[in-house]
Amino acid sequence: MGELDGRVALVTGGGRGIGRGISELLAANGAAIAVNYRRDRDAADDTVKGIQARGGTAFAYAASVDDAEADRLMVDAVLADLGHIDILVVNGGIASRGNSVVDTDPAEMERVVATHAFGAHHLSRLVLPSMRERERGDIVMISSVAASHAMPNGAPYMMAKAAQEALAYTLAKEEVRNGIHVNIVAPGLVETDMGVRLARATTGRREMSDLRSLDSQSPFGRVCQPLDVANVVLWLCSDAAGYLTGQRIECDGGSSR
Repeated sequence: MGELDGRVALVTGGGRGIGRGISELLAANGAAIAVNYRRDRDAADDTVKGIQARGGTAFAYAASVDDAEADRLMVDAVLADLGHIDILVVNGGIASRGNSVVDTDPAEMERVVATHAFGAHHLSRLVLPSMRERERGDIVMISSVAASHAMPNGAPYMMAKAAQEALAYTLAKEEVRNGIHVNIVAPGLVETDMGVRLARATTGRREMSDLRSLDSQSPFGRVCQPLDVANVVLWLCSDAAGYLTGQRIECDGGSSR
């Protein structure tokens, strides 16, 4: 028996990086997984096949999360296939280009904010009716320490994550009466493709390609891994966190303190 037996999790950006780590760990603990992807169908399919090979249930669903109609079609498809959604992990995202405010293209600002903030709102709105019918619901927003520890040359991303967190706090107050827990996980730098792009943007080191080169400078002697973040998500969705909502957990080894 798994901790999440009988539950269904929709994980946005669930085929790669942090999202893949979350998808695989929730599946290993009994949840059926709807793996959302925007472009990388191969990565999503590979994640699904890996979960299925280990005896789990998983399907891939395409949608750009900033598109409200695409989100509606995806949620409808997940409900048709899996019956309900009682865990939503808002993880899919994009990075800023590393420009100062004065050099930021307005189109970049709109694209990044739409992905992280509008997308989170669309998805939450769409899954709530199903979630309210379940004994328990969980929404976990994967944010970033950047939302509270601002750094230069990444305003669109930091602003978008701050807006996403504001949504989470609002939802936590609105939905507690419906048995729905809404929490935030805010990682620091994580070893993913997007982590490399964020590191390049915030450090100005455009040549950086291997985040493990930062191990010696990192807490506990290593850069944060997707599984580190996934473990926090699993705990938030477990009975151990049954009296917890509206909380923000930083998963960065204490490096931002």
